[in-house]
Amino acid sequence: MSGADGARVIAVEAADGHRYELLARIPAQPRRSLLWLPALGIAARHYLPFAEALAARGIAVFIHEWRGHGSSSLRASRAVDWGYRELLERDIPASEAVIDATLPGLPRVAGGHSLGGQLACCRLALAPAAAGTLWLVGSGAPWWRAFRLRERLWLPLAYRFLPWLADRAGALPGRHIGFGGNEARGLLRDWAATAISGRYAAIGLGDLEPRMAAVDVQVRAALLERDWLAPASSLQYLLSRLPRAQAEVTVLSASALGVPADHFAWMKSPHAIAAWLGS
Repeated sequence: MSGADGARVIAVEAADGHRYELLARIPAQPRRSLLWLPALGIAARHYLPFAEALAARGIAVFIHEWRGHGSSSLRASRAVDWGYRELLERDIPASEAVIDATLPGLPRVAGGHSLGGQLACCRLALAPAAAGTLWLVGSGAPWWRAFRLRERLWLPLAYRFLPWLADRAGALPGRHIGFGGNEARGLLRDWAATAISGRYAAIGLGDLEPRMAAVDVQVRAALLERDWLAPASSLQYLLSRLPRAQAEVTVLSASALGVPADHFAWMKSPHAIAAWLGS
């Protein structure tokens, strides 16, 4: 069915019964398909302008919905928890299956913003055939040593405080503290473990680094000039986890974007990024 904004809305159910809606912008003659993974705490609908800009360039875009946000049937709480394993082995494969059924045979692109870009890398480690190309926007590893000195002074404390707060509250009250949304305890533990150790691993999945090292894809990464949440050093560290990947990185300024070149403003004016990725 189609939503009021013209996006195609596809009902999806993961293997464990989690239900959500995949938003799609499909041009008349698509030349490739993209599964786009949002940033932490961001609902899929916020990427519709980006999807529209890519669809105008012949890219069929499917915007994934994170468990616990937007159209998801679940909300994180003391009684309902999940981590990277549920996202990587249940939800993302369910979205991939929809794309396979909707547009079989098209070249596949995996991509994401911020945490979405990191989990796109992790998904390719688990399923290398899921895509032959990887697109990243405002994404980088959260490892505390991959940031400037002034962030390194306080980031380790934040990475320990956030999982502690989520454990105490039953879920991270992200909207109240200005970081993420209502986030599951397990998700925060997996994320913080990478942020502190510099290694990608997850409860129930083990160490992902050897499998990430084997991923062989073409990468296009858009770096936002004033993005302190995903600076160049953070992006380069993430790309170093994919040593076989061939990466092309571009740096976008406010003048190129028409909006501030920070972590989120580009979503309101995504045409420059869409033009570069879709070229």
